[in-house]
Amino acid sequence: MADNGPEARQPTPGHPGRTTGLAGLALTIGALGVVFGDIGTSPIYTLQTVFNPEDPHPVPVSTENLYGVVSLIFWSVVVIVLVTYVLLAMRADNDGEGGIMALITLLRRSASQRGRRTTVVLAALGIFGASLFFGDSMITPAISVLSAVEGLKVVEPSLADAVVPITAAIIVVLFLVQRRGTAAVGRVFGPVMILWFTAIGACGISGIADHPEILKALSPSYALGFLFGHFDIAFFALAAVVLAVTGAEALYADMGHFGRRPITRGWLFLVFPACTLSYLGQAALILDDPGNISSPFFLLVPGWGRLPMVVLATAATVIASQAVITGAYSVASQAAQLGYLPRLRIAHTSESTIGQIYVPWINWLLMVSVLTLVFAFRSSTALAFAFGMAVTGTITITTLLFFYVARARWGTPKWLVAVGATVLLFVDLLFVAANATKLFHGAWLPLLIGLTAFTVMTTWQRGRELVTAQRERHEGSLRQFVDQLHSGRVQALKVPGTAVFLNRGKQTTPLAMRANVEHNHVRHDQVVILSIRTETVPRVAAEQRIVVDDLGYAEDGIIHVTARVGYMETPDVPGTLALLEPADTEGELQLDQATYFLSKIELRRGKEPTMAPWRKRLFVATSYITADAAEYFGLPRDRTVIMGSHIEV
Repeated sequence: MADNGPEARQPTPGHPGRTTGLAGLALTIGALGVVFGDIGTSPIYTLQTVFNPEDPHPVPVSTENLYGVVSLIFWSVVVIVLVTYVLLAMRADNDGEGGIMALITLLRRSASQRGRRTTVVLAALGIFGASLFFGDSMITPAISVLSAVEGLKVVEPSLADAVVPITAAIIVVLFLVQRRGTAAVGRVFGPVMILWFTAIGACGISGIADHPEILKALSPSYALGFLFGHFDIAFFALAAVVLAVTGAEALYADMGHFGRRPITRGWLFLVFPACTLSYLGQAALILDDPGNISSPFFLLVPGWGRLPMVVLATAATVIASQAVITGAYSVASQAAQLGYLPRLRIAHTSESTIGQIYVPWINWLLMVSVLTLVFAFRSSTALAFAFGMAVTGTITITTLLFFYVARARWGTPKWLVAVGATVLLFVDLLFVAANATKLFHGAWLPLLIGLTAFTVMTTWQRGRELVTAQRERHEGSLRQFVDQLHSGRVQALKVPGTAVFLNRGKQTTPLAMRANVEHNHVRHDQVVILSIRTETVPRVAAEQRIVVDDLGYAEDGIIHVTARVGYMETPDVPGTLALLEPADTEGELQLDQATYFLSKIELRRGKEPTMAPWRKRLFVATSYITADAAEYFGLPRDRTVIMGSHIEV
């Protein structure tokens, strides 16, 4: 079997962000089309949500409050997105991969005996943060596309009833095209997002031109004055202000798709300036007429351009959904590598960047979840109350883990870590507290999703530990087993033919091989124990593909083969074995008639108190989504024997 351990299966994306010239420009455009959709469409709904009169804690519309809110939005984006993520967190990558799961990997690599308990606690916290990100991945497409399609009501109020069906249709199409890959999607979406940011920046400038004094809101004095001078209002406003930073975690989680430099360039030179201009322009519009709070984004657009802007906004919010969808793929893939999820079928969609992947099971789960939210909530305003909790929770945990990694892995001075962590965590926790006030108005939803995902992942990780320990006891040492066969202590009749046993490595005996010898008392003339190792290059040359070990005896017909495959290649076991030379195989292999053996583990709920009964049921149920091994390794079905063994958990 393939080695699914975190070290063996940890790919290196080739650091796509280090490219220059046309290649670097292409990656930046691709990043604009995938990474920035979420945060880039926040101007559609952020200000109107802050001043929403239906909010349980509404912010009164006044000049002072408007200046304070816009300043608070601007500086929140600076502190959380620019400082926490772009300047700090994105420097902490796991072989080019980003996101909270990458931080967990770095934590585990940096763990020492003294800090083992702290590492375990922080890793569990990180898993909860990743679980909250799955909640974000479900809510973002729903609220983003709904908010854009709702622009139809500004253009033509009679179209209000069509908003939900149109939204659902767009979401279905979005998830159907995911199989084409991130790069293909990015090439299409990139130019659209360039047009989007240009348009919202231009509309913002037109609003600022009418009231240029709104530029004073860029001063931090307005944000601080509003926050501490009107804390009773500003505190509750933070629950909506956080909408301006949604998508920050997607920047980090999607880093493996494009690299740090293209994402940083796109943010600094286009996304950040355009969003800032849009917020300022909308604020200037509200200054002119407080009645514009219902939909300031679309009202900022000239009448002739509103329908085209609705179309463009819809395209942009589809792209916003793309950012968290690809982020969810990355998080799920890394979770599987770390042992928190079973082996999922993952399709690599690029030969130049290993991080560009498509995970079918996650794709369809997200689609069903997003459609459910659309039909249940039916408006972006209703979903806005739920949105902030997932975002702020993930951001806070990311900040905490980053500073721990900075100290434990990089040796950053304690005083610097203390100062940075204190300032940034104060801001993050303030947002968490504000969103907690919306707990009974929808904030419970991302917490429920997060707790569900957290329970599944921690249960799988615990169950996997129990199964691995029992499996190793059942398998025993491969070297010792071969010694026993060679010495005759284990009797087995040789039968003609070639048997190929797939195994995770060469330390333990394949269960199927042990069962064949101990129960059937037979072994084949030629026995190949094969392990698949995925390398960090797209393709492996034929002359570098295989490594043979005779396991201590050159004439017993038993060998171990390590097959190296590239991450873009589908493992082809028969084709790989055909590359073996007769001198390496201790006899001629009859590959056209070879029998392939798989060791299938049937999980059963045991009576031992290893886990709670409900967790045992959950672990067994989760095991059914594991990718089919025979299909994955390209084995001929008519010559594949699956020998089962049961393990109790």
